[in-house]
Amino acid sequence: MDFNRYQATTLPLPSLGMSLEYGRMGIPESFFQEMEGPIKKAFADMQKLEAGEIMNPDEKRRVGHYWLRAPQLAPSEDIRGQIDAALFRVISFAKKIHKDGKFDDLLVIGIGGSALGPLFASQALDLGEKNLLKPHLMDNTDPEGIESLIKELDLKKTLVVVISKSGSTPETRNGMLEVQAAYKREKLDFAKHAVAITQDGSQLDQLATRQGWLDRFPMWDFVGGRTSITSAVGLLPLALQGVDIGKFIEGAAAMDVATRVEEPFKNPAALLALCWYYATGGIGAKAMVVLPYKDRLSLFSRYLQQLLMESLGKTYDLDGQRVHQGLTVYGNKGSTDQHAYVQQLRDGLNNFFVTFIEVLKERSGEFVEVEPGITSGDYLQGFCLGTAMALEENYRQSMTFTLEEISPFSVGALVALFERAVGFYASMININAYHQPGVEAGKKAAAGVLSLKSAVVDHLKASPEPRTAEKIAYELELSAKSDVVYRTLERLSVNRGYHIKKSTDEKNPFNSKYYYEAPPSTSRS
Repeated sequence: MDFNRYQATTLPLPSLGMSLEYGRMGIPESFFQEMEGPIKKAFADMQKLEAGEIMNPDEKRRVGHYWLRAPQLAPSEDIRGQIDAALFRVISFAKKIHKDGKFDDLLVIGIGGSALGPLFASQALDLGEKNLLKPHLMDNTDPEGIESLIKELDLKKTLVVVISKSGSTPETRNGMLEVQAAYKREKLDFAKHAVAITQDGSQLDQLATRQGWLDRFPMWDFVGGRTSITSAVGLLPLALQGVDIGKFIEGAAAMDVATRVEEPFKNPAALLALCWYYATGGIGAKAMVVLPYKDRLSLFSRYLQQLLMESLGKTYDLDGQRVHQGLTVYGNKGSTDQHAYVQQLRDGLNNFFVTFIEVLKERSGEFVEVEPGITSGDYLQGFCLGTAMALEENYRQSMTFTLEEISPFSVGALVALFERAVGFYASMININAYHQPGVEAGKKAAAGVLSLKSAVVDHLKASPEPRTAEKIAYELELSAKSDVVYRTLERLSVNRGYHIKKSTDEKNPFNSKYYYEAPPSTSRS
């Protein structure tokens, strides 16, 4: 790319320590002219959102994550006071914990936005040996994973932060109950190690109050999980880790200011949303591959998967029209992916565009030359720039964010940039980015599977005769779900605690028979 073109298609943001180059997206000037109407609408919608209008009509909620770093914009004195008070309490609590010196480890239990935000920020801003509390995350209901993580911890010196807006999210509740059981086994009082981040009056809030946990911090209905990183959800774990959360909020707030500028060519979030629209035709026709060339940012693609795909993946638009919108995100890190899927990116299906993220500052320690005059950082930049050029040769689109360094300020700014871009893009394609009906549908279906499992076990207990999964499903009037009955029985039969046995049919495993075998009586005669 010649330097004139580079200058014309690069937005420098020196006060934010970053820049955006989009020349390799191949966007013609006429496209920006065509999009004047949609981008003006996006700016107007964002003003309404920040002013406190209902911008999540399906749930009749305001959308207020931008107020978290600019409380003065909140539509009422009460909300402003709550945000300021929560930040003060986060800072005060973290200082108290550090001063007491009772804890060495921090276990965060959450799922989705209550986990991916803290996890990404924690890794990006890891202080290594300088961590005041070493962070760990439990974000699944996998018993083996839970068990393994608990074994890593000295529970006497572990502070546990449980994050759930409703307090009833199954994965988070299960993790909490497993950890509580571990504390009980060691004859430790879980409440003296536990902190809740939840909505006022939730099941978790009531539990923490009843049991006398160390503290409780708020979540609000105007902040969705995937945009909660600058609330206590993200700030408390970072503060406990020892990160300067003041700088983190400052970076997010500075980016918010930059992305309120109503000139698309001077607004990085508007430019980003326009690039997404051009690349995907405004219908999600291509995926976004995120390639950060920095180990600290290796979780950024996972963080963006939720932020974008949960926000933009919708069946209906705001007019009730069936549109099946979305923007698929995947990625890992450079230069790891030089040896993985870059081969397909260059030579395979042209169904993607790439977002490169380059960080100029290589390290804080001494430079090491791996060849005369060449460092590992030289190689890293070479792979980043070289891959972008190699893709361009085969007419593959890409853009590049360049950050001066990884710091609380720059990570806060990066998060805020993509939050705003999602809001702009959602307005341009006319969808509600702030609800998640598909996630709720999955939760309901999962609850149905749990009810089915209980029915199967009760049925086998009542009638011990061995029979096939198909017959059991028929007897339970669940023939339409015979596959679910079969898969449930298969899992139960390999876990001794359920006492379900299997008589295997070697010729046709689907004809295997299942029965309940009561455990030996432990009562004394």
